[in-house]
Amino acid sequence: MEYQILHPSVTDGVMVLTISRPQALNALNSLFFTEMDHLLSHLPQEVKIMVITGEGKAFVAGADISEMVDKSQAEGEAFSLAGQAVFRKIEQLSIPVIAAVNGYALGGGCELAMACDFRIASTLATFGQPEVNLGIIPGYAGTQRMSRLIGKGNALYLMMTATMISADEALRMGLVQKVVAPELLMEETLKIAKTILSKGPTATKLVKEVVNLGLAMDFDAASKQEAQRFGSLFKNEGEVGMRAFLEKRKPTW
Repeated sequence: MEYQILHPSVTDGVMVLTISRPQALNALNSLFFTEMDHLLSHLPQEVKIMVITGEGKAFVAGADISEMVDKSQAEGEAFSLAGQAVFRKIEQLSIPVIAAVNGYALGGGCELAMACDFRIASTLATFGQPEVNLGIIPGYAGTQRMSRLIGKGNALYLMMTATMISADEALRMGLVQKVVAPELLMEETLKIAKTILSKGPTATKLVKEVVNLGLAMDFDAASKQEAQRFGSLFKNEGEVGMRAFLEKRKPTW
């Protein structure tokens, strides 16, 4: 498939995926979801980690209102479900996915960032769920992810007031993990990606898998899943890493 909105580039196992629709502040439309779904289903085997960012002054400034305005109730629900399915696919990728938030991350853009495993933000980034200004609500599981990430009170405050917050405020709330100068955003994000790539590859995948499983399970059941995967790493990758530690050398994965 030839992509019109997505610009993927792979170097040393890291895919930098740039959303390029700057004339519309990278607003999400049906074509975006079609392209993203296709890309996620056809990731090259060489890709070990993905970084998602936006072109221009926005990460993603929301969903395309001009496409949504004339939809019926059934069409609106279908548009929501389509977005939810793609964002869930991002969340469930076995590889790490980092959002490098370069600018506006509003509405569907904030929801996309939250579907990633964690978020590195430029000081120019702005976050928010302003849907109530339009008489609608977040539709790409933003109500669920935001409350889980930053707590019920913070999430309801942002979604009910449509307040937009700075990167520093997002950091304070736990919505992002690090804030850097705009010119350092990609450098720092790629540095983090390379750090993750230096760790046990199966272990990093299992960390993501068990955390995601645990969010949908009770504590004891989730802890049992953790123990099973902990044990599965012995006599293979875990032994390689532990022996390297004892021998004071770097492991060869």
